[in-house]
Amino acid sequence: MKRRTKKIISAQETIPYREMSKDGICRVKRNVYSKSLQFFDVNYRLAQRDDQAAIFEGWCDCLNYFDSGVHVQISFFNRHGGMQEYESVVDIPPKGDAYDDIRQEYSDMLKEKLAKGNNGITRSKYITFAIESEGISDARPRLERIEADIRNNLKASSVRSSPLDGTKRLKLMYDEFHPDASPFDFSFKDLKKGDSTKDFIAPNRFVFGKSKSFRINDHYCSACYLSLLASEISDRMLADFLDLEIDLSLCMHLSPIDQLEAVKLIKGKVSDI
Repeated sequence: MKRRTKKIISAQETIPYREMSKDGICRVKRNVYSKSLQFFDVNYRLAQRDDQAAIFEGWCDCLNYFDSGVHVQISFFNRHGGMQEYESVVDIPPKGDAYDDIRQEYSDMLKEKLAKGNNGITRSKYITFAIESEGISDARPRLERIEADIRNNLKASSVRSSPLDGTKRLKLMYDEFHPDASPFDFSFKDLKKGDSTKDFIAPNRFVFGKSKSFRINDHYCSACYLSLLASEISDRMLADFLDLEIDLSLCMHLSPIDQLEAVKLIKGKVSDI
């Protein structure tokens, strides 16, 4: 009787993408290419009810932009530490005039409030979109057009956004796989023939078992899937998740369907009722 040998998969093989280009286009599968952009907060909680409705409608318009040929993922990351990036946003540089002391005092106040308000946790948000294409040369103009449309839709709701190049996308994955490691130090100039970008971001090991828990190096993690079947959902549900003071990665996968298929689906549901 032959003994079944268990195939050992390397940490690099566990990371599910094939190639990352310098401009931020990632070849996920054989004919699937993706791009990402970061977007920033809009003051929704403190807004008046009419303003909240306008923000919500703008967000719906942004989501309704995607057709059935675009796969979308919205990602939210909570991470302890790493406040330097956010401190640079609120930092007010001196201008060499009589108001520099006021600028410095105001900047220090903002940094202090930022540290207290986030309890040392940085919160970041991203949109990743993917399309099927025969090659990267065909995918690039389509992805750039989609990116421009998304940024315009977000701008209409006063939401700032910025695209991610390849180094920034790799840094996101590196931070995910190395929670307490040193800062990400990588340049595409470091790549040699035969190297993969995965070699620079992969942890030493993944350990997966039969439960929902797993290990990345010496860190224990858990993955959960949430299926929303409620007839009504509070607009604070997502905020309540993100207010948890833990290292958290929350992803929403959106699969738009063709309009004709959607109409058939709705008519079928109405008939069932």
